[in-house]
Amino acid sequence: MDTPNVGIPEQLARRLSMPEQHEYLRARFSRRRALTGTAASLGGLTLLGGSSSSAYAAPSAPAAPVRSAAVQVDGSFVAPFARHLAFGADPKTQMRISWQVPFAVRKPFVRVGLKPWDLSRKIEAEVRALHTPSLSKKLPAVEQLYLHAALDGLAPGTTYYYGVGHNGFDPASAERIATIGSFRTAPAKAGKFVFTAFGDQGVSYDALANDQLILGQNPSFHLHAGDICYADSSGHGKESDTYDARVWDQFLAQTESVAKSVPWMVTTGNHDMEAWYSPNGYGGQSARWTLPDNGPDPRNAPGVYSFVYGNVGVVALDANDVSYEIPANKGYTDGKQTAWLAERLGALRARKDIDFVVVFFHHCAYSTSTHASDGGVRAAWLPLFAEHQVDLVINGHNHVYERTDAIKDGEVGKPVPVGASTDPTRDGIVYVTAGGAGKDLYGFGIGVGDSYEGHVHDRESIVTFHWTKSRLPDPDTVEWSRVRYTGFSFLAVEAETGGAGVTPALKVSALAESGERIDYFEIRRGTQP
Repeated sequence: MDTPNVGIPEQLARRLSMPEQHEYLRARFSRRRALTGTAASLGGLTLLGGSSSSAYAAPSAPAAPVRSAAVQVDGSFVAPFARHLAFGADPKTQMRISWQVPFAVRKPFVRVGLKPWDLSRKIEAEVRALHTPSLSKKLPAVEQLYLHAALDGLAPGTTYYYGVGHNGFDPASAERIATIGSFRTAPAKAGKFVFTAFGDQGVSYDALANDQLILGQNPSFHLHAGDICYADSSGHGKESDTYDARVWDQFLAQTESVAKSVPWMVTTGNHDMEAWYSPNGYGGQSARWTLPDNGPDPRNAPGVYSFVYGNVGVVALDANDVSYEIPANKGYTDGKQTAWLAERLGALRARKDIDFVVVFFHHCAYSTSTHASDGGVRAAWLPLFAEHQVDLVINGHNHVYERTDAIKDGEVGKPVPVGASTDPTRDGIVYVTAGGAGKDLYGFGIGVGDSYEGHVHDRESIVTFHWTKSRLPDPDTVEWSRVRYTGFSFLAVEAETGGAGVTPALKVSALAESGERIDYFEIRRGTQP
């Protein structure tokens, strides 16, 4: 017989088992005190936040006073939106919660707990105010408010529930209970898990469809390889670029259905260099995201960091720093990013608990579509990838799906047909362009081979090019392009630890917007030839 859910909001009741519904009702009606911040321990949880406010704007154009801060409205009429999560440097113990409000509010906070009906810990949030001036006659000045809370000292492998609010809007109240979200920290011991990845998303029905398909994979985290929302449609990174900051509101609202529970780990593409914001055009990204701060320069290079989840080390890079094709930010780290990459790859490869190293960034190392390959990426980073035997490289930039054979010393080290397995310790590295996240699609063009949807190569030569240091396209005839697909798609990667004579594996699938699997291959280290 069904148990009635009297007193439980319908949205929450659908998520709870019958025992949890009974426990919810007992807790709800027996409690004699309001939910307030306490000093009680919560699974060893230490929470860092603060009430500081930051503004992000170019020094040459100081930020105007935030309109919404001047007139604060009744908090009960202001609903938070655009929740998105990101790991700290240690996914076992750290989570960052970010969100947005349309008007200034008093004392924003996060509530967190081990049960959805007991959010007994309250943490103040940091406010980051972002001012964007009118960059053209068609665009108004925009004021945006982003809020962030850092959760440290979490228990590994634990599900936490959270709600975001402010004075007048308490997520623990009965009428707000449906706004509660949840996340799970990385396990203390490595096991099987899935992560997803793509680049070049933007705001569209296809982008939203990809998000929903990603949610269906139940990923532990998602990698976004840059060109996040396309508020800047030109992507040149120049002061003459115009961009509509309001597109970010649409993007973050679109992404919330996934990013409120799946850590959304982003890096920086050329369309994310919004030149007015200081420094390097990344002030807007820094206002909206809180990412791991273990890169060479977290403030100046927010898209450069690393983390470890289970048996996989993940490294995020900013290819704007080395790109020959789009040089607006070329050299902005003065070599610090590449030096950090060498150190970080060495450290990750030396750890016995890490089987695989995955690197993701925007510009393509190997692709035959519109932007082709970036010689700057190849020159700066490919020797390091080879030296440390990186297992998988994920790019965006070209709005297609394309996957190489295993590449070694610039040539095919081993053909990797659909369904095949490869070993990076002897065969080389597979490079994947996963740029079909939602923005208008590219093709493969005349003289670059067929562009039929789902076209699978059988080792024919393809005429393409790569960008040189003088910013000129240098023609290439290549044989490493194995699979090319011109529809919307994303990557789903299943990591396994192995054991009992079975080698660890990364099982890589490319899934179309229809859910159809268009490519599949495995990466296994240390296998016998």
